[in-house]
Amino acid sequence: MSFDGLFTRAVTNELSTLLKGGRINKIHQPYKNEILMVVRAGGVNHKVLLSAHPSYGRVQLTTDQYDNPSEPPMFCMLLRKHLEGYIIEDIHQAGLDRMIIFEVKGRNEIGDLSYKQLIVEIMGRHSNIVLVEKGRNMILDSIKHVSFAVNTHRAIQPGQEYIMPPVQDKMNPFEADEEDILKRIDFNAGNLDKQLVASFAGLSPIAAKEIVHKAGLANRTTLPKAFLSVINTLKEHRYQPAITISKGKEYFYLLPLEHLKGEVKSFESTGSLLDRFYFGKAERDRVKQQANDLERFIVNEREKNEKKIKKLQATLTEAKNADKYQLFGELLTANLYAAEKGMKEITVLNYYDEDGGSISIPLDPRKTPSENAQKYFTRYQKAKNALKIVEEQIENAKLEAAYFDGLQQQLEAASPRDIEEIREELTEGGYIRQRQKRGNKKQQASKVTLERYYATDGTEILVGKNNKQNDYLTNKAAARDDIWLHTKDIPGSHVVIRSKEPAESTILEAANLAAYFSKARNSGSVPVDFTKVRHVKKPAGAKPGFVIYDHQQTVYVTPDEEMVLALKES
Repeated sequence: MSFDGLFTRAVTNELSTLLKGGRINKIHQPYKNEILMVVRAGGVNHKVLLSAHPSYGRVQLTTDQYDNPSEPPMFCMLLRKHLEGYIIEDIHQAGLDRMIIFEVKGRNEIGDLSYKQLIVEIMGRHSNIVLVEKGRNMILDSIKHVSFAVNTHRAIQPGQEYIMPPVQDKMNPFEADEEDILKRIDFNAGNLDKQLVASFAGLSPIAAKEIVHKAGLANRTTLPKAFLSVINTLKEHRYQPAITISKGKEYFYLLPLEHLKGEVKSFESTGSLLDRFYFGKAERDRVKQQANDLERFIVNEREKNEKKIKKLQATLTEAKNADKYQLFGELLTANLYAAEKGMKEITVLNYYDEDGGSISIPLDPRKTPSENAQKYFTRYQKAKNALKIVEEQIENAKLEAAYFDGLQQQLEAASPRDIEEIREELTEGGYIRQRQKRGNKKQQASKVTLERYYATDGTEILVGKNNKQNDYLTNKAAARDDIWLHTKDIPGSHVVIRSKEPAESTILEAANLAAYFSKARNSGSVPVDFTKVRHVKKPAGAKPGFVIYDHQQTVYVTPDEEMVLALKES
């Protein structure tokens, strides 16, 4: 991973510079594996994210907004008891491991000085956040409990002694010289990047590949020079935090990754880089876990309606043959004397044909001629009756399929709060049963909150990310002369510009938001319609989020995530 020991060192330096001597004012636990601390230092409030997520574990300064649960988890309450109001004396790294230790000091309930350590271990699926009473080196609690049955080296549980993870026998790269490098590398064995990772602490595969790339034709002369060039740059904290985009994937590190040969985006700090890199990634992962049942239900309902449409279309095709079945029945009845049981087909004179031609009638050899005739009359009557309602059923099934198609798109862009609103909508629509909280109390409907963005000229733009938000935005929040936008014939969000006559640039920025929060997010040249809110109507009895509109104009935009981020940050 890119968040290696060297990256951890840079983050630690950034945190220590800004937070040392600061006071921990607030602690939240927005999600299962994440802690958010608000630290007052230098007259400014800083938000620090501590994540023990199995895939996105990290420590960083953040400016992102996080939704907090109505009831804080137990670990959050314990951290508040032991750390709120405490002073951060120091922030340091354990060697070059992916571990950051916050040394804190404060007074306990009886007024005595108390020293504690908040230790963040960034180790993939073994990542953890541990609160330790420093004097006794005793674990007070952790965000994940690990028993000796899982880890024979140490247990991470309340009351246990805190033991550091096993130390790897690797050399500190900041202490290495050319001779040390040459001693540890076998140029005949190949895989130089893997040898570097195995020999030096804190070095990730992606950093090692960058060193080998800088060495060119790596040999005993070029490799040590390239290694020391990179390491000395990082040792002196001359960082260039950057995201490199190569072959559709994003990679981050403390410097541009030239070996990937992609587009480079630079950042002023590791915090801003991590905010950008993880923008939506961890949240989408959490949403996927929380909405797993919803996603299965929505996909199943959509597929069910698509199958229903196919069956109805087959019925419609058969219904359109009603006259043919009537003809077969009448001609067969008139020629019963010529037919016998066991025949597969009979050819008779078609007396309805002006030219006096003949016609072949398929027969079921297991039935008598009379039963075959009755079968055609039955099929005629059934098809005739079906024709009246099947077209209406097809239209309803298409609307249902489109409805669930839209819900699936909304899940892809949903936040945890949005998931609950989608769940409420399905409950209100009678699709799923209402969840109940403990004590059999019914869930209260959540308050609708809209996403707010600001155009380059400062104009406010509102975005609805699910049907409840779309309905509220278009039918209640928006003024009649505000400008309303939506992707043309594509499931997506309702977007409203809070202006009667917005600038053309604002319309294009709002259109970009509409395209980004739609099923066409990854497409190019997406058509987006815009019109005044007064021209948008919700038909009586229509599904949530469904509207019709006129007097529209259309613009074409390509969704740009960078623009969306800029509009959000502004």
